[in-house]
Amino acid sequence: MVSNIDSIDSDLYRKVCGQYPTGVTVVTGLNDGQPAAMVIGTFVSVSLDPPLVGFLPGKASESWEAMADGGVFAVNVLADTQLDVCDAFFKGSDPFNNVEWTVGPSGAARLAGCPAWIDCTVHDVLDAGDHFMVLGRVTDLDCAETSEPLLFLGGGYGSFSTLGS
Repeated sequence: MVSNIDSIDSDLYRKVCGQYPTGVTVVTGLNDGQPAAMVIGTFVSVSLDPPLVGFLPGKASESWEAMADGGVFAVNVLADTQLDVCDAFFKGSDPFNNVEWTVGPSGAARLAGCPAWIDCTVHDVLDAGDHFMVLGRVTDLDCAETSEPLLFLGGGYGSFSTLGS
């Protein structure tokens, strides 16, 4: 395979892709039976039959490396009121001591206050350039529908509002 990385300006690439909003999730898993997690914006619904979702951790991600062998994960969709939770997982030395959570059906952590969560078993892990694409088989899910999701766009966080009809 021939790479054309030299023909694509990486700063422009990030800027262009940054014009597309993403939801903010915390993907939780297990590391030797203990909770592990990472903040992920590259989450996607993949298939209804069978029910599959996916996320894309970087290949250099120590968080993914820690939970890869656990075989399960939960996607916790953060609410627009949970920027502090996002920060705890980005900056905290042990965020599970500072964030309210319970054990979900798979054993992965389910974070309190999230508008939606999806519990999964790892279905497949695919090579995707400098990332992996982790496909999860959905085993359980629910939504609270009581808050709006936290969004990331152009380097900042925000929330969603509908346009007038």
